[in-house]
Amino acid sequence: MKRVLLVFGVLFLLGLSSCHNDQVGNVLVSREFPTSSWERFDYVENTITLSNPVSYNLELEATFDDAYTFNYFEIVFTVFDESGNPLRSKNYKYTVKDRDGLWKSEAVGGVYHFRFPLNNELTLNEPDTYVFQIENHMPITPLTGIREVSIIRK
Repeated sequence: MKRVLLVFGVLFLLGLSSCHNDQVGNVLVSREFPTSSWERFDYVENTITLSNPVSYNLELEATFDDAYTFNYFEIVFTVFDESGNPLRSKNYKYTVKDRDGLWKSEAVGGVYHFRFPLNNELTLNEPDTYVFQIENHMPITPLTGIREVSIIRK
């Protein structure tokens, strides 16, 4: 009987340890750029249907390679309602390199990964269909050296 309880206890603890706050399933918007370039008005977006009110803490994930020449990365994040009306829109500017042009992230597999704060407590009170959109707001098009952008829930 003690062995049975011990086995169930170990299985229970293993089950609990596998429940962690992973980002799998928390990606709201994502796009990879196989050619490492992003056109100015090529919006990255996703439509999300909500049946209950939600509050999201959001982060922007971005991946760059050495072809990226800017020290900063600028986007516009907008949430639209089902009718296409913007509910929230804001410009964001993030620093990816220091004044000397050195990356503020270590290269892993030849790319630089960043996670930036995007919006804390974005509350959507009405059950509706929403469009989450990321706009490239950099001064040159196409923007080269960008590999991927995503909006994730923390």
